[in-house]
Amino acid sequence: MTRVLIAFHSGYGHTRRIAQAVRDGAADLPGTDARLLDVAAIDEAGWQALADADAIVFGAPTYMGGPSAPFKVFADASAKAWFTMAWKDKIAGGFTCSLGMSGDKFSTLSYFATLAMQHGMIWVGTGTQGAATPGDPLAINRLGGFLGVMAQADNVPPEQSPPQGDIDSARGYGARIATMARALRG
Repeated sequence: MTRVLIAFHSGYGHTRRIAQAVRDGAADLPGTDARLLDVAAIDEAGWQALADADAIVFGAPTYMGGPSAPFKVFADASAKAWFTMAWKDKIAGGFTCSLGMSGDKFSTLSYFATLAMQHGMIWVGTGTQGAATPGDPLAINRLGGFLGVMAQADNVPPEQSPPQGDIDSARGYGARIATMARALRG
């Protein structure tokens, strides 16, 4: 069984929708156990799930040019795992969501990649090209993110946004993460 854990924080529910799509995409691969871990409520069982995972996908909204404060608290607390290199050679990836089309999402994804590198993880990008029609709400990778999934949500309830293209992008990314984790495990 390949284990994929999506370690995320969501402020208003939009990032949670992306996390769920990543989970669903990973779970589509037979023999994959994909689960969500809300890092704002992490406990010892959550830390153990991270230790047991084959892949960890980081996710948070982009606030003021970086990941949300609850995600940063989690990242700082991961120093305990860092000391023992507990996450070394696990697959890593990331996603973020913000109101702006850019919103400095790349900064958040770069933060996630740096966190993964500090832990000795193996980063997996989206593996997709940018949309032929940038910004098209139905297009895969409509915002042109290659490091990880970038989603944009309007200031409406999470049931209405992010658009389907961003959800589909996240689902495809989850499948890619699970595939890479399985390949690495042999």
